[in-house]
Amino acid sequence: MLISDSLPQLWLSYFVLSLLVLVTGYLGVRFLPKLPRWVVTGVVAGMLWAVAPFTSPLLEDGEHYSGLAPAIVVAAVGVLQGDGGQLAVATPLLLVGMAIGGVLGALLYIWRRRRHSGDDNDGPRGGDKQRKSTSGNARDDDARRREPVLN
Repeated sequence: MLISDSLPQLWLSYFVLSLLVLVTGYLGVRFLPKLPRWVVTGVVAGMLWAVAPFTSPLLEDGEHYSGLAPAIVVAAVGVLQGDGGQLAVATPLLLVGMAIGGVLGALLYIWRRRRHSGDDNDGPRGGDKQRKSTSGNARDDDARRREPVLN
């Protein structure tokens, strides 16, 4: 059915293109620290993936087509057509999607930071095995260890 029906293809292509935009956007703001980078990426993801209802008039009088589309597209079409009703519906949904995306980006940053931090008191993880010295204390060895310096 995916080949014969155009709406699933349209949504799939929009999803793939929006993922491409997110990845390139994330890589494009590498100059930012990680927290703002994740928040900006989350805001853009929320803006791209928020959905809003729309109605579009057909050629025959009194007939219209209604459905769901990305809120950014509905808002842009509402601005171009001067349709305040479409804009009034799409803009709040767009703003809510952006806020949810920003919060999820910040939460993802916090979750990744906790997962990768070495401050866990659960003990060493699989690849973080420490060598013990003859004294048996790995922390003292780390404190006394010096890196070689080339002069």
